[in-house]
Amino acid sequence: MFRITRPLRQAIRQTTNIAGLHPHPDPIPALASTYEKTLKLLETIPPSSVYRQGTEALTQRKLDIVKASNGDAFKAEKDLDEGLIEQVIQVAEDELSLVTKMIEWKAWEPLEERAPPGQWQYFEHNPVSDFS
Repeated sequence: MFRITRPLRQAIRQTTNIAGLHPHPDPIPALASTYEKTLKLLETIPPSSVYRQGTEALTQRKLDIVKASNGDAFKAEKDLDEGLIEQVIQVAEDELSLVTKMIEWKAWEPLEERAPPGQWQYFEHNPVSDFS
């Protein structure tokens, strides 16, 4: 019986079959590093920020999955269930970039000017049915 070892299995992937997305030579450390950088930057946003709370919880969950994979990119890919590991890395890098933008924008601070009445009111439920 032929048994494929982890390095051999990872070396088998020569392409992602996605234009412009090349296989990453060592995806697990890169992904873990990106998640850790994101968590570190999130600490600079106030804990009361909804963005920080949601992103921190999601990023920590993903980091835990990556660490539990013990360096196996295929296991991490399967457990994360977000596509190829290279796609997951791209999403993580985009989130890290967004965190830096959110810090720059200070999105958690109140508006400089008061919003006009009705600005944040969207479609309201009308209890009277149009089908009566």
